[in-house]
Amino acid sequence: MRQKKIVVCDAIHEKGFELLRKESDIEAIDATNIAKDKLDEFLKDADVAITRSPTDVDVKFLDAAKKLNAVVRAGVGVDNVDLDECSKRGVIAMNVPTANTIAAVELTMAHILSAARSFPYAHNALKQDRVWKREKWYGVELFGKKLGVIGFGNIGSRVAVRAKAFGMDITAYDPYIQSNKVTDLGMTYTENFDDILACDFITIHTPKNKETVNIIDKPQIAKMKKGVRLINVARGGLYNEEALIEGLKSGHVAFAGIDVFSKEPAVDNPLLDLDNVTVTPHLGANTLESQEKIAAAAAEAAILAARGVSYPNALNLPIKTEDLPSFVAPYLELVQKISFLAVQIYKRPILGIHIEGEGTISEHINSLLTFAIVGALKEALGDNINYVNAAYVAVENKIDTSSKVLPASGYSNKVTVKISTDKGVAQVSGTVFGEDEQRIVDINGFKTDFKPKGKMIIFKNKDVPGVIAAISAILAQNSINIADFRLGRGDDGFALAVILVDQEINRDILAKLNELEQCVWAQSVNI
Repeated sequence: MRQKKIVVCDAIHEKGFELLRKESDIEAIDATNIAKDKLDEFLKDADVAITRSPTDVDVKFLDAAKKLNAVVRAGVGVDNVDLDECSKRGVIAMNVPTANTIAAVELTMAHILSAARSFPYAHNALKQDRVWKREKWYGVELFGKKLGVIGFGNIGSRVAVRAKAFGMDITAYDPYIQSNKVTDLGMTYTENFDDILACDFITIHTPKNKETVNIIDKPQIAKMKKGVRLINVARGGLYNEEALIEGLKSGHVAFAGIDVFSKEPAVDNPLLDLDNVTVTPHLGANTLESQEKIAAAAAEAAILAARGVSYPNALNLPIKTEDLPSFVAPYLELVQKISFLAVQIYKRPILGIHIEGEGTISEHINSLLTFAIVGALKEALGDNINYVNAAYVAVENKIDTSSKVLPASGYSNKVTVKISTDKGVAQVSGTVFGEDEQRIVDINGFKTDFKPKGKMIIFKNKDVPGVIAAISAILAQNSINIADFRLGRGDDGFALAVILVDQEINRDILAKLNELEQCVWAQSVNI
């Protein structure tokens, strides 16, 4: 089978290359030092491309990459990716939205502290001007001050937790979350935006869209208390810069901490001329740790996309994920992985694809069904199946599909995919813990708990002594390292093991496992 080609167009942390190169079915091509006008030769056979800001994924790029299935933007912003053109050509665009979370959170706290104490200016006065003038640098304490947090997602919520540790009183505004996400942390949730405007400090952590551009403008600043301090480490344009400058000049806004600008590079921005602003050049993701995380996440997404298993954080799917609640996105990816895993159990022609949902996630069961169909049929149909034609392809192939809502069975949210074949029904269930921790919790009625990721053996056996030793012996003889071993026992004298391994399981090894007296069946899966 042909190796899938992943072309890395821009510099990423070496960790990303390590992950790409360790996969035997992936050919990693380093084009990071190739001039942009010379990329065409590298792109012509690419299945997936990894890019950053220097590479424009435009018509020219896509013309050169005629076999491209997906592009991964190693970072959050996709301003340099033509999403409409990608959609027209069936190229799925993805980003890496959470790898820089901690870096952005900590930079936000740095700006909050600078806004309170004017550290950069005091530093410059002493170090550069050699002036010791303590009375000029009176600041304010964070303790007891009200912090308004606009957007309570991955970054905003973590900023709030850290600010609370400073003794700040937190009020959060986010119409897309359940209020208990805030109140359970001992903070105040509000649906009234004016409550945010009444705070001493305000920090914003939302995406940039029609709803949030200029969310803080002249009327909002006029409602704020005199001496307010404003922070933006999210996206440029969320604060109207002209209104912000006016507020800073008048003193109504005492101080601002700004990392992002409406137009970047912002070397001529008027904010730079004011002495009650601290600025940084879009450093939200600039830590060694976040760059490693971004590279790893981009590589892992590229591998999954190259194999057609799933498309993490896809931005241009026909189902508008931005219109869905944020908690749904991990389930879309999880369902596709579950389906892909389920079809490996019997590896027989598929007669039916059925999905069941429990909890709030069941409200989005029809969207989940599309992903389940793609996950189940991708290995068999390859590029002939996608999110647009999934339902039609299922009908064409006389595959019955259905969705069903079930009462809760112990999980706040759970999804189950059932793949019907002439040999039986493969049933796999999963859930998401926290914000994005995907887990498989049941296979054919056997309880388990593992991440749907990596190389694994699924092994059904008679529940008798010596099974683990027999499996381990075969794997050891073939230099296969066991990374994890999860065993679920049934009430009928059988058990099911999920064995995570570090190396590929070839047909010979699989055959030896199936020959074991205790074995009912064994299959290998690579997600």
